[in-house]
Amino acid sequence: MQIGKGSVVEIDYRLHLGDGKVVDQSEPGEPLAYIHGEGNIVPGLENALSGMGVGDSKQVVVAPGEGYGEHDARGVQQVPRNAFPPDFTPEVGMEAQAQGPDGEQINFVITGVTADTVTIDMNHPLAGKTLHFDITVRGVRAATPDELQHGHVHGAGGHEH
Repeated sequence: MQIGKGSVVEIDYRLHLGDGKVVDQSEPGEPLAYIHGEGNIVPGLENALSGMGVGDSKQVVVAPGEGYGEHDARGVQQVPRNAFPPDFTPEVGMEAQAQGPDGEQINFVITGVTADTVTIDMNHPLAGKTLHFDITVRGVRAATPDELQHGHVHGAGGHEH
Protein backbone atom coordinates (compact mmCIF):
# COMPACT_ATOMS: atom_id res chain seq x y z
CA MET A 1 0.00 0.00 0.00
CA GLN A 2 1.21 3.49 -0.84
CA ILE A 3 0.81 6.57 1.32
CA GLY A 4 -2.25 8.59 0.35
CA LYS A 5 -4.99 10.68 1.93
CA GLY A 6 -6.65 8.82 4.78
CA SER A 7 -3.88 6.31 5.36
CA VAL A 8 -2.24 5.73 8.73
CA VAL A 9 1.50 6.16 8.29
CA GLU A 10 4.30 5.17 10.64
CA ILE A 11 7.71 6.74 10.04
CA ASP A 12 11.09 6.72 11.68
CA TYR A 13 12.50 10.22 11.35
CA ARG A 14 15.48 12.32 12.25
CA LEU A 15 15.32 16.11 12.00
CA HIS A 16 18.25 18.51 11.76
CA LEU A 17 18.66 22.07 10.50
CA GLY A 18 21.29 21.39 7.84
CA ASP A 19 24.21 21.03 10.20
CA GLY A 20 23.60 17.36 11.03
CA LYS A 21 22.89 18.16 14.71
CA VAL A 22 19.67 16.30 15.56
CA VAL A 23 16.93 18.55 17.00
CA ASP A 24 14.21 15.87 17.06
CA GLN A 25 13.82 12.21 16.18
CA SER A 26 11.58 9.22 16.70
CA GLU A 27 12.62 6.77 19.39
CA PRO A 28 14.02 3.42 18.22
CA GLY A 29 11.14 0.99 17.73
CA GLU A 30 8.57 3.77 18.26
CA PRO A 31 7.80 5.35 14.86
CA LEU A 32 5.69 8.48 14.58
CA ALA A 33 2.14 7.55 13.56
CA TYR A 34 -0.18 10.03 11.84
CA ILE A 35 -3.11 10.15 9.40
CA HIS A 36 -1.96 11.38 6.02
CA GLY A 37 -3.87 14.40 4.71
CA GLU A 38 -5.14 15.56 8.13
CA GLY A 39 -2.48 18.24 8.67
CA ASN A 40 -0.86 16.39 11.59
CA ILE A 41 2.70 16.98 10.33
CA VAL A 42 4.30 19.91 8.51
CA PRO A 43 2.94 20.26 4.95
CA GLY A 44 6.30 19.95 3.19
CA LEU A 45 7.06 16.61 4.81
CA GLU A 46 3.53 15.31 4.28
CA ASN A 47 3.67 16.19 0.57
CA ALA A 48 7.05 14.46 0.18
CA LEU A 49 5.73 11.25 1.76
CA SER A 50 2.78 10.88 -0.65
CA GLY A 51 3.13 7.76 -2.77
CA MET A 52 5.86 6.14 -0.67
CA GLY A 53 5.53 2.59 0.68
CA VAL A 54 6.77 0.49 3.57
CA GLY A 55 10.55 0.30 3.64
CA ASP A 56 11.08 3.38 1.49
CA SER A 57 13.58 5.95 2.79
CA LYS A 58 14.12 9.52 1.74
CA GLN A 59 15.86 12.73 2.70
CA VAL A 60 13.46 15.67 2.63
CA VAL A 61 14.32 19.37 2.82
CA VAL A 62 11.41 21.56 3.90
CA ALA A 63 11.50 25.35 3.45
CA PRO A 64 10.09 27.49 6.29
CA GLY A 65 6.88 28.24 4.37
CA GLU A 66 6.11 24.51 4.18
CA GLY A 67 7.37 23.84 7.71
CA TYR A 68 6.65 25.95 10.79
CA GLY A 69 6.29 29.19 8.86
CA GLU A 70 8.45 32.26 8.63
CA HIS A 71 9.52 33.98 11.83
CA ASP A 72 6.96 36.74 12.51
CA ALA A 73 8.34 39.81 14.29
CA ARG A 74 4.83 40.49 15.66
CA GLY A 75 5.25 37.34 17.79
CA VAL A 76 8.05 38.99 19.77
CA GLN A 77 6.74 41.18 22.57
CA GLN A 78 7.97 42.94 25.66
CA VAL A 79 5.81 42.18 28.67
CA PRO A 80 5.97 44.09 31.96
CA ARG A 81 7.79 42.03 34.57
CA ASN A 82 4.88 42.51 37.00
CA ALA A 83 2.55 40.66 34.57
CA PHE A 84 4.20 37.44 35.76
CA PRO A 85 3.55 35.79 39.13
CA PRO A 86 5.76 37.19 41.92
CA ASP A 87 7.46 33.82 42.49
CA PHE A 88 8.30 33.39 38.77
CA THR A 89 11.98 33.89 37.90
CA PRO A 90 12.25 34.38 34.13
CA GLU A 91 15.42 33.22 32.39
CA VAL A 92 16.51 33.55 28.75
CA GLY A 93 15.73 30.33 26.87
CA MET A 94 12.98 29.28 29.27
CA GLU A 95 9.85 27.90 27.62
CA ALA A 96 6.55 28.83 29.27
CA GLN A 97 2.83 29.08 28.68
CA ALA A 98 0.21 31.73 29.25
CA GLN A 99 -3.52 31.88 28.84
CA GLY A 100 -4.82 34.07 26.02
CA PRO A 101 -7.85 36.38 26.20
CA ASP A 102 -10.19 33.62 24.99
CA GLY A 103 -8.73 30.97 27.31
CA GLU A 104 -6.43 29.50 24.66
CA GLN A 105 -2.96 28.26 25.61
CA ILE A 106 -0.10 30.41 24.28
CA ASN A 107 3.40 28.92 24.22
CA PHE A 108 6.41 31.23 24.25
CA VAL A 109 10.16 31.34 24.81
CA ILE A 110 11.80 34.03 26.93
CA THR A 111 14.43 35.79 24.83
CA GLY A 112 15.33 38.71 27.11
CA VAL A 113 14.98 39.83 30.73
CA THR A 114 15.50 43.26 32.26
CA ALA A 115 14.50 44.68 35.63
CA ASP A 116 11.21 45.96 34.14
CA THR A 117 10.40 43.75 31.14
CA VAL A 118 10.50 40.20 29.85
CA THR A 119 10.85 39.74 26.09
CA ILE A 120 8.89 36.75 24.83
CA ASP A 121 8.79 35.07 21.42
CA MET A 122 5.51 33.33 20.57
CA ASN A 123 6.79 31.93 17.25
CA HIS A 124 7.33 28.18 17.03
CA PRO A 125 10.99 27.52 17.92
CA LEU A 126 11.56 26.17 14.38
CA ALA A 127 9.82 29.08 12.61
CA GLY A 128 12.04 30.51 9.88
CA LYS A 129 14.22 27.39 9.78
CA THR A 130 14.83 25.05 6.85
CA LEU A 131 14.08 21.53 8.08
CA HIS A 132 16.11 18.49 6.99
CA PHE A 133 14.39 15.14 7.56
CA ASP A 134 15.79 11.64 7.14
CA ILE A 135 12.75 9.36 7.06
CA THR A 136 11.94 5.68 6.65
CA VAL A 137 8.38 4.44 6.21
CA ARG A 138 7.67 1.64 8.70
CA GLY A 139 3.96 1.10 8.14
CA VAL A 140 1.03 2.14 5.94
CA ARG A 141 -2.59 1.06 6.38
CA ALA A 142 -6.06 2.43 5.81
CA ALA A 143 -7.35 4.54 8.69
CA THR A 144 -10.44 3.24 10.49
CA PRO A 145 -13.66 5.27 10.36
CA ASP A 146 -13.16 6.21 14.04
CA GLU A 147 -9.62 7.42 13.36
CA LEU A 148 -10.81 9.54 10.43
CA GLN A 149 -13.66 10.98 12.51
CA HIS A 150 -11.33 11.84 15.40
CA GLY A 151 -8.47 13.02 13.15
CA HIS A 152 -5.78 10.94 14.85
CA VAL A 153 -4.38 7.41 15.04
CA HIS A 154 -5.73 5.05 17.69
CA GLY A 155 -3.86 2.17 19.31
CA ALA A 156 -0.13 1.47 19.12
CA GLY A 157 1.79 4.61 18.19
CA GLY A 158 -1.33 6.75 18.41
CA HIS A 159 -3.93 8.01 20.86
CA GLU A 160 -5.53 5.71 23.44
CA HIS A 161 -9.17 6.35 24.37
